Amino acid sequence: MNLYIKNMVCNRCIMVVKQELENLGLNPIHVTMGEAVLKKNPSVKKMQQLNSRLFQLGFEILDDQKQKQIEKIKSLLIKKVQSGDVEEHFSISEYLSTALHKEYSYISRLFSEVEGITVEQFFILQKTEKVKELLVYGEQNLSEISFFLGYSSVAHLSAQFKKVTGLTPSQFKKIGSTNRKSLDSVQNKKL
Repeated sequence: MNLYIKNMVCNRCIMVVKQELENLGLNPIHVTMGEAVLKKNPSVKKMQQLNSRLFQLGFEILDDQKQKQIEKIKSLLIKKVQSGDVEEHFSISEYLSTALHKEYSYISRLFSEVEGITVEQFFILQKTEKVKELLVYGEQNLSEISFFLGYSSVAHLSAQFKKVTGLTPSQFKKIGSTNRKSLDSVQNKKL
């Protein structure tokens, strides 16, 4: 049985959800961002307990097919950004169409309809948060960050960063981590 879980945005989320499943004796086969695979269907009582526990932790089990698709799209894009394996000419449409086995026009329309922003805007917001994280850590310079996240140049990264945050990367770095948002709070922001 597959469970689709909203608001899983990092490895820590995966660990927490897996632990809750194990605590309830549901023995997950596999837990990834936005999804948990169980060996067998849990009882109604176990599902209610799981729903309650996950809700207290800020997660939600999805039962609507559209919401499940949206969470899968978000998870794929967040994983891509977090991996640092974003090629310069990365094609969101190709990536999602291949991963989801659906036409991109359907994916794009569904995402915009449900989330109120485009897939591309969501991806830009995720990349911007990753830039903030890397700037705060200070282990990479802008050129390395630009390459890491598939920007064509430092100027492109800087322009996009300023459009989203209102600050240049160097201004942000001076301010520090006080301006970072959690990934799940970024998901519905409009550009």
